[in-house]
Amino acid sequence: MDFTYLRENPDVVWEHTIEHIQLSLTAMGIAMPIAIVLGILATRILWLTTPIVSIISILYTVPSIALLAFLIPSQGIGERPALIMLVMYAQLFLVRNIVAGLNGVDPATLEAARGLGMNEAQLFAKVWLPLALPVIIAGVRTGLVTTISLATIAGWVNAGGLGELMFQGLALGRESTVLAGVVAVSALSLTIDILIRALERLTPVARAQRAAAP
Repeated sequence: MDFTYLRENPDVVWEHTIEHIQLSLTAMGIAMPIAIVLGILATRILWLTTPIVSIISILYTVPSIALLAFLIPSQGIGERPALIMLVMYAQLFLVRNIVAGLNGVDPATLEAARGLGMNEAQLFAKVWLPLALPVIIAGVRTGLVTTISLATIAGWVNAGGLGELMFQGLALGRESTVLAGVVAVSALSLTIDILIRALERLTPVARAQRAAAP
């Protein structure tokens, strides 16, 4: 393997890495509120569960390049179509885990909390959400790692990031440039995965499970 570009241009790789992080976090920042609303709707209005999950599952099967090509005539090139693509693909992991997490809370626990006089807002904030949090965070982890990987395709529409570096390498036939992008994306994905796994261990439910373990 040729790591020449990575050795000789670490500043350029770092600059593209920062762009990649910004693009990925922006997409997740937009995707999360949408997913929370969809997840709560799917949980509270049961007849919406199947349509919501089915639609986002179908959207995820659309190839990313095809989706970008579809968006270019109306959105142009640059960050905008890339963000739309990333937000759409993130919904599968986020909504699915929000629904699974909220539905996984024991109804008896919720009834006990209601018996203590909690209203619906208190019930959600103090009981339902904390108990569902480990599953939701797992969805965020999967969604963010997937978003980081998919964000490489954003280079095709000049949205910046490590994908732009990789597409430049492909266009010029420079293997070392492509490899630099691949290594950086892999390292970034692995780092994010480790950090969010550590965050999962800090949730009240995870701490309680460790305390109860023999």
